[in-house]
Amino acid sequence: MILFIIIGIVLLIVSFTLKSNVSNPFSKFSNLLRAIGVIVIALGVFSSMFKQIDAGKVGVKSLYGSVETDVLESGLHLINPLLDVTNFDIQTQNYTMSAIHGEGALEGDDAIRVLSNDGLEVVIDLTVLYRVIPNEAPKIFKQIGVNYIDKIVRPVTRTRIRDNAVYYDAIALYSTKRSEFQLRIFKTIETDFKNRGLVLEQLLIRNINLPSSVKTTIESKINAEQDAQKMTFVLQKEKQEAERKRVEAQGIADYQRIISSGLTDKQLQYEQIKAQKEIATSPNTKIIFMGKGNAPVILSDK
Repeated sequence: MILFIIIGIVLLIVSFTLKSNVSNPFSKFSNLLRAIGVIVIALGVFSSMFKQIDAGKVGVKSLYGSVETDVLESGLHLINPLLDVTNFDIQTQNYTMSAIHGEGALEGDDAIRVLSNDGLEVVIDLTVLYRVIPNEAPKIFKQIGVNYIDKIVRPVTRTRIRDNAVYYDAIALYSTKRSEFQLRIFKTIETDFKNRGLVLEQLLIRNINLPSSVKTTIESKINAEQDAQKMTFVLQKEKQEAERKRVEAQGIADYQRIISSGLTDKQLQYEQIKAQKEIATSPNTKIIFMGKGNAPVILSDK
C-alpha cells in the first residue's frame, strides 16, 4: 500500500521532469507517466483504507505517535489510510524456562535458580500460560511496546519466584510445600500481570532440582519412613495373629470344658456307633465286628 503511493509519487516526479525538458525524446510520455502515477497513488490510498485483522488478534491504531484507546477486532475494517495498525495476539501463549536444552524459550540453560530458606540453591523449571487482555492492548503498546514478553512476562516471573522461594526450605519445596509454593507465586504474578494488561491463566512448575547432597538426604529419609511403615505393618500383623491364636485356644479350652462336664457313657456309645457306621459304609473297606460289650474288635482286610 505504502509502496504503491511511493511508486506513484516517483512516476509523477519523472513525468514533470520529462515535461520540463522538451529536448528529451521521452518527454512525449510525460502525460502518460503522470496519469499512471495518479492511478498508482489512488490505488495505494484506496487499499490502505482497508485493514484485515486475523482471528485471535486485535489491532491497535496509532496516528503520528498518538495511540487510540479502541481496538480493531478480527475481520475487515475501513480505516483512515494514515493510521498505523499494530497487531496483538490475544490467544493463550506460553513461556517456558527450562534447564534442558531446546525446551525453553531461550537456548541453553534458562532455569530459575533460587535460594531457599536454608540457604541452598534450588533450580526450578516452569511454564507460564498467559494472554493479552484485548481492551488493554493499547495500554500495553503505549507503555510497554510489542516486546512485552521480555519486558514483563520473563522478568516478573523470575523475580516473584525468587522473592517467594525464601519462605521455604529446600526439602519442603521439593516435597510437602510444592503445591503451596506454586499457588503463592501464582497469586503474586497474577496481580502483576493484571496491572500490565495480561491475564495469567496457569503457572506450571515442571521440575524442582535440588543439590545432590540434599537429594541423598531426602532419599534416605524416605527409605527410613518406608521401613518404619513396613515394620508397623508387620507388628500389627503379628498382634492380629497372636489375638487369633488366643481366641482359638480359648475356644478349644471352652469346648473341652463343656465336653468334659457333659459327656456320658451313652453319648460315648453313640459316637462309637457313628464312627463304626462311617467305616462300614466305606467302599474300600471290609469290616468285621468281633466281641461283645462297649468296645468290639474291628478287623479289616486292608
